[in-house]
This record gives sequence, structure tokens and C-alpha cells, in this order.
Amino acid sequence: MRKTNRRAFLAGTTAATVAFTLVPRHVLGGPRFVAPSEKVNIALVGAGGQGRSNLRLLFREPDVRVIAVADPIERHSLDAFYYKGEGGRLPVKAEIEKHYSAETPDFRCADYVDFREMLDKEKSLDAILCATPDHLHAYVSVMAMRAGKHVYCEKPLTHNIWEARKVAEVAKETGVATQLGNQGHSTDGIRQTCEWLANGVIGSVREVHAWVGAQRWNKTLTSKPAEEVPVPAGVNWDLWIGPREPRPYHPAYTPVTWRDFWAFGSGSLGDFGCHDMDVACWALDLDSPTTVEALPAGDMDAEITPRGAICYYEFAARGDKPAVRLTWYDGGLKPACPPEIPPGSALPGRGVLFVGDRGRLLCEGAGGPPRLLPYEKTRDYQRPAATIPRSKGHHRDWLDACKGGAPASSHFGYGARLTELVLLGVLSLRTGQKITWDAAQMQAKNLPAAEAIIKESYRSGWEIA
Repeated sequence: MRKTNRRAFLAGTTAATVAFTLVPRHVLGGPRFVAPSEKVNIALVGAGGQGRSNLRLLFREPDVRVIAVADPIERHSLDAFYYKGEGGRLPVKAEIEKHYSAETPDFRCADYVDFREMLDKEKSLDAILCATPDHLHAYVSVMAMRAGKHVYCEKPLTHNIWEARKVAEVAKETGVATQLGNQGHSTDGIRQTCEWLANGVIGSVREVHAWVGAQRWNKTLTSKPAEEVPVPAGVNWDLWIGPREPRPYHPAYTPVTWRDFWAFGSGSLGDFGCHDMDVACWALDLDSPTTVEALPAGDMDAEITPRGAICYYEFAARGDKPAVRLTWYDGGLKPACPPEIPPGSALPGRGVLFVGDRGRLLCEGAGGPPRLLPYEKTRDYQRPAATIPRSKGHHRDWLDACKGGAPASSHFGYGARLTELVLLGVLSLRTGQKITWDAAQMQAKNLPAAEAIIKESYRSGWEIA
């Protein structure tokens, strides 16, 4: 049937419109959304520990099939990390096939070294889940969205600020369903915190503290490794490097420990900021700060992240909301313990503290439920009615959006804004300077050295268009 005839037919009858929603989208070549009656065909891009963790959550969804996996590393051990077991393309492929074979005995998962080949060959693919190292997030996400695929991407959404804006732009342009992997955004706790603060539980908030105990993985290195190590069998190192300038392979880079290196990751702030600054960003409608100043705990290096940091964000007044200072701590640093905390107790190892002109509110990191200080106030507080729709689950919300439902609440429009806040702290750390931010021009005022970090250079063939 010619396209013009199909359009006329669909416009002519209600019955045809209903039938259209039940026909697989890849057959019609029509809208990008998956019919409610269909399974969502997903590919995993990045099969390390976080990719495998996401995969196991997708296994719980009955309307999902993970049909392909792409990773330039064949296999590696995760026993030195909290993930444990084995990661990499082949172990994850085997896990996928074992899971689905219970229902479909002959199920086979395709595996690829290069995700670009996968996008070209897997014609029934609806969506991808990107769990690569940070430096590939934007490239993978943009290429997949431009191919009409829905995208779930781990945090931070991108490796630099220009990429964050570009990814948000492409998501809006293509209209695909997106979700950032800050899972705490889908908890009831984060919604309660937003509702309580909006209800004025502690008055006007002028001060927020967020902290995480995470430290650098590489305890002894002080810069990038100097020695060259042979590339292990089953590792396509050039492909893993992707848009970055080539450098020799070294086991200090992968798995997981790539987060310690500015070329590939963004330290503890990049790792946890999209989790633990999320509630402040959402509840207080924080957008572009006026200034950002980050101070390292210990020596700084152009190649490797510091062992810890403290970062000060200043936000101007927003409507009826007053100016706010948000302070970030990592590497074991924390704010002073509030006087309302009971003797013998301490702040949690990871959390967020809101200071208002009528009290304090504390929640644990990554969307933990709110508690008033002192704690007995929580028991007596008359909770406001729920005003924010509750989540069905972080992956579930994205899958429903893939099927034409409401956008997931941490879609790339919001995720890019949150990521930009995080990366402004990284920018201050890397330049060693206080940033006066011109959001409209995407510039750090009077700091030309920041330009190469705001938008990094890309190796030929890896440019983002």
C-alpha cells in the first residue's frame, strides 16, 4: 500500500485507526511508539555492572524483550566491586538467553562489539538502554534517538554541558520516550519531600546540603597510568575510547574505575550528583546557578579526580522563592550535625538537609522519605494531600512512555537540566576557579579556559551532530 493511500485510509475510518494501533510499528513504518499489545524490544548498550543491574530490573517487566547487547569488552570480572560476578558482552548475553529461554526455549540474543552496527542491523529494535561510561552517553543517545529509538540513559546524562543541551534538543526534536537513570526520582519519598516543602513545612528554604561518602576508586594513583599494558583478548580498546584521544590500555581504567578519570568520568560528583541533588532541583525549581565554586579535598590533577570535594552553588531568587545556597560534599565530607539530631546519633552517610526559616527537613539520598527535625515532629505533622503523580517504577514509567503514555518524570528535558548543574561543579573543580555562569551564552564569564571543558573536542568520526 502506498503511503498516500494508507494515510487516506487511516483518515477515513475510525476502525482503521484502531487497527493501526495494533499493527507492529516496524511493519507500518509509522509512529515511533510501540502498540500497547506489543512487547518492547530493547538493546543493552554497555554490559558492565550498571548495565547488568538495569537488565535484571527489565527482566521483571513482562512486556519487555532484550533482544541485543553491544559492548566492546567481551568479559571482565566485577568481583572487586559491589556488583560482583562477571560482566561484559558474552556473560550478559548468556544471562539474557537463560532468562527468556524459560518462556521461549530457542530464544537468542544478538551480540555486537559496536552498537552502531547493531542499530543498523536490528530492524525490530524499539529502544536502547545506555549504560556505557559517561564519555559515550551523549554519542550513543543522540545516534539512537536520531534512529527513532526510545532511550534510557544512565546518569550523568552527558560528559559535558554542551552535550547535555544537545541531547535535550534532540530528544525534543525526535519526540522519542526518554528517561535518565536517577532511580530515586521515581520514589514516593522524593515526591513527599517536594509536597511537604511546597506546603511550607519549614518555611522558605535558603540553604540545602547534599552529601555522599563515595571516594575515588583508585587509591594509589595520582595521575593517569604511565606504563603500557597489553590489551587483553576480547577487548576492542579503540572502540571503548570512542570520542576521546587515544591512550594506551591500562586496567586502572576499566571496569568501573574509569569514573576516576576526567577523560571518561566525572568523579563522585558526576556519579552521585544526579541522585542526591535531584530532590533540591525538583522541589525548589533550581535551574541555572549564578556562581559555582568547588574545592578539592587534597591535590588536584589534570587527569584524575580528587579524593573528595565540597562545592558551593548560589541560586538567585525564583518568583516567590528566595535565593538559595546548595552545598555538595563527597569523599567523606559532611555538613555540621544539626542541633536537633539526638545525642549519640549522626547524619546518615548519604543524605540531603533542607534549612528553612521555620525548621529543618532531612531525607536520605536518592529519594529517601522526608523527616522533620527533631524527628518527633514528623509523627505529628499533618501531611498535605498528594499532588505529584506517583510512579509505577523508574523503568516502568519509561516503558509506558515508549507505548505512548505520559513522559517519564526524569525525561531528558529534566535530566539535562539536572546534569548541567552537576557538570558546573565538575567545571569548577577541573578549572580550579569559581564559575560565574552565563546560562544564556553557555559561558563561564572571564574564564576562557573553561571553553574546552564546556564543549570537549571529539576524535574524528565521533562528532555529535
